[in-house]
Amino acid sequence: MDLPKFILGDNTDFPEAIYIIHTEFPRFIINLENDEVEWLEEFDEQDQKELETETENYIRLATAFYDREIERYED
Repeated sequence: MDLPKFILGDNTDFPEAIYIIHTEFPRFIINLENDEVEWLEEFDEQDQKELETETENYIRLATAFYDREIERYED
């Protein structure tokens, strides 16, 4: 199955939260309400160092995806 790189998600149990699911490596879910990231991968020490430097970029990409999706809903 082909999945998009990002998926927008919500849940009525958490009405203020908006989730972006990143489906490619490194897979993660970000809650845009508080920028909390849940990694869905196991990382070795080398990967961990790279993630620390790239996390800000991943958050920026997820936020840009969300903004694009909201603009499309408003049209």
